[in-house]
Amino acid sequence: MPTDRQPHEVARPARQGTSGGLADPVTGRVLDGRYRIGPRIARGGMASVYEATDLRLDRVVAVKVMHVGLGDDEEFAARFVREARAAARLSHPNVVAVFDQGDDQGTVFLAMELVPGHTLRDVIAKEAPMSPSRALALVEPVVSALAAAHRSGIVHRDVKPENVLIADDGRVKVADFGLAKAVGTDTQHTATGGVLIGTVSYLAPELVSEGISDARADVYAVGVLLYELLTGAKPHEGESPIQVAYKHVHEDVAPPSRLVPSLPGYVDALVARATSRDRGLRPADAGVLLHHVHRVAHALAEGVREDPELTQDLAPLLLHPDTGEIVVEEPGPARPPGPGVDPGATGDHEPTSMLRTVSAPDSPVRAAALPGLPGLPDPRGPQPDAPASAVSPARPAGPARRRRWRGPVAVLLAVLLATTLGIGAWWYGWARYSTVPSVLEQGRASAVAELEDAGFEVVLGEAVYSNRVPEGRVVTAEPGAGSRALEGDEVTIVLSLGIEQYPVPELAGRTLEEARSALAEVELEVGRVKERFSETVPDDQVVRSTPGPGKELRPGAAVDLVVSKGRKPVNVGDWVGEPADEAQRTLERKGLVVQRNEDVFSDDVAAGDVVAQEPTGGTLFKGDTVTLTVSKGPELVEVPGVRAQGVDAARAQLESLGFVVQVENISDYLGLGYVFRTDPGAGELVPKGSTITLFLV
Repeated sequence: MPTDRQPHEVARPARQGTSGGLADPVTGRVLDGRYRIGPRIARGGMASVYEATDLRLDRVVAVKVMHVGLGDDEEFAARFVREARAAARLSHPNVVAVFDQGDDQGTVFLAMELVPGHTLRDVIAKEAPMSPSRALALVEPVVSALAAAHRSGIVHRDVKPENVLIADDGRVKVADFGLAKAVGTDTQHTATGGVLIGTVSYLAPELVSEGISDARADVYAVGVLLYELLTGAKPHEGESPIQVAYKHVHEDVAPPSRLVPSLPGYVDALVARATSRDRGLRPADAGVLLHHVHRVAHALAEGVREDPELTQDLAPLLLHPDTGEIVVEEPGPARPPGPGVDPGATGDHEPTSMLRTVSAPDSPVRAAALPGLPGLPDPRGPQPDAPASAVSPARPAGPARRRRWRGPVAVLLAVLLATTLGIGAWWYGWARYSTVPSVLEQGRASAVAELEDAGFEVVLGEAVYSNRVPEGRVVTAEPGAGSRALEGDEVTIVLSLGIEQYPVPELAGRTLEEARSALAEVELEVGRVKERFSETVPDDQVVRSTPGPGKELRPGAAVDLVVSKGRKPVNVGDWVGEPADEAQRTLERKGLVVQRNEDVFSDDVAAGDVVAQEPTGGTLFKGDTVTLTVSKGPELVEVPGVRAQGVDAARAQLESLGFVVQVENISDYLGLGYVFRTDPGAGELVPKGSTITLFLV
């Protein structure tokens, strides 16, 4: 059957050449001054996907480029933009990330995550039919991704194996939100007059017949996908897409155990629940379906061969009152009514129905006609017609007369017996059961009143979040609407908590790991983490978060954090030999405390400059102390008066004071050897160690 194939836009298969040897005009271009386009890796009806290099961030990405000419079509361009916005709103490990969207001189493109690997279609071709455990392991991340989309109010609308990517490391990612649309928006979808968007093999019946789509359309597509993994075949085949679409509307998806008899009954029930033609019987969204998938996967992991309770809980159909097996209605053979049966019971030559029980896989699937149902063959086979003529009661009784009465009496008794059995079977198999009314999206009081009026006991299940159903209204009911149950049976209704949102917890003062755990508890994620110095918050603790505490966010939303790197180190520097006042001003501007020691004399450092400091360099923190020792310059000594003293005595006195003595004769030297004068003169203050010249007479 023809299928609508989209490019595997982020799965990187073996590189393919260009058609006919012609160079691809996009390859080699640099789009938006940022993305250098490499080889084409996939091509679809409206776009091609290329491996490209992000020149700005130096990384390899996938770039989907709309085909030439389509960019002028507003509808196609809007779809491209819608895909970028829809996917960019989702932050989930199983959703292909969209990085950028742009228009480079008419070339409309998307830049997205490149996932080296293959698609689920390749897995189906190689492995299907596969074990139910393997099938659920592949489906679970798909449902998880769709659950995140549904929580954000997004319906994918094109779930199919080609849009499920399997990375080389085993990661599963859902791609191509090009058909995605916000929940509740109108969609033109008809089988004959509208535009069938999406791959017809996976279209939900309501998309074909009513033109409406919500999260349950994605649930239906996942159910079809699961059937295909389990059996290796699509549930509905046809010569044309219209024939396939017709079957989606008018035929149920058969139990996969018809093709794989070893499958447990609860796996059949899961597929039946997800692919119910009545969308009211399907899980409300992928979040509910994910819960069912986990239950089935757990049963398989535990090695449970059959679980009637789980099967009954999952099955959207009626259950046989005696065996508990799934009962579905099938058209029976058209036949004239048998003897003794009122032709008006079913309508002359109209098709009747039989009840078929879907038995456990260990026993063959059987179709059994229950006795007494109108229109079913008499178990005794055809009966002869009664005699047309009546016998006069006045005739004497004899053997012949007794024989003539024996036939009609036997027929009458057989009819009475068959009628009694039929009424009993009708009563015990159908009439004593009541139909569960639909209470979806009703308020609690209204739903309880309607169910109790119908004779059922109402049990309130644990409330759940819903992006579709307003707070306080019914999300699901078990058994679902249209199910048959005994009066007095329990019907469990689950109320909506409204849109799932969680307040951002107080994160300041927690370590980064503690913040991650606190966010995970409310289904939020850590976004960007920036490190900043802080004088008050210790190292590796959160300084603040954006959004702040108390802000309510959807599950999966990111919270940005600023994390402390501890106190900021301050460079002290080496100030020895530098002016002390300048050193003090600079250090105090940096937040350090300057302490000046008692000034000291220094023969080497000028007065007012730093002689020594502690610490001698390195780094400190604000508020730490730096000690400076400041020079008073050299020590000054007063030159004593030594005039008229002998040269030896004068020399001794000056040298005792630390001076260096130099002797010279005056111009009129007489040879007496007495000091006539000194330079510097007596009484002057000079540095210790200065040279004093003695002039002798």
